[in-house]
Amino acid sequence: MNIAFFLTPKHEVVHENVDATMRQVMERMEHHGYTAIPLIDKAGKYVGTLTEGDLLWKLKNTPDLNFKNTESIKIKDVERRVHHKSVYIDANIENLISLAVSQNFVPVVDDNKTFIGIIKRSDIINYCYNNMYKKKSS
Repeated sequence: MNIAFFLTPKHEVVHENVDATMRQVMERMEHHGYTAIPLIDKAGKYVGTLTEGDLLWKLKNTPDLNFKNTESIKIKDVERRVHHKSVYIDANIENLISLAVSQNFVPVVDDNKTFIGIIKRSDIINYCYNNMYKKKSS
């Protein structure tokens, strides 16, 4: 099976540039109700995933940092505690599933490591469930 079947394309994915500020990202995550978003650089390459936990640890470990002055902190200066791996668009389904076990979404890149979208764990589970349910009904 081609993993592109599960792909949510970049233009439908909330993502952020590493030059954005901490405040911008927090507001975007709150607005969309997300706990993690993919990060890309100016060239469009996937550089990692930022989580709410990363933001909270930055707030906790930075003296005098509060919500008002988070606009002075660039996302590239926020340490990411967990490395979320990406897959190439031509990866096999086994590689995808092994990453989806521990990541809510798996970033997908092309041959140049340019971010092209994500595959959500929920889409994989729904697909498997629907196929299992259809087989039992037959």
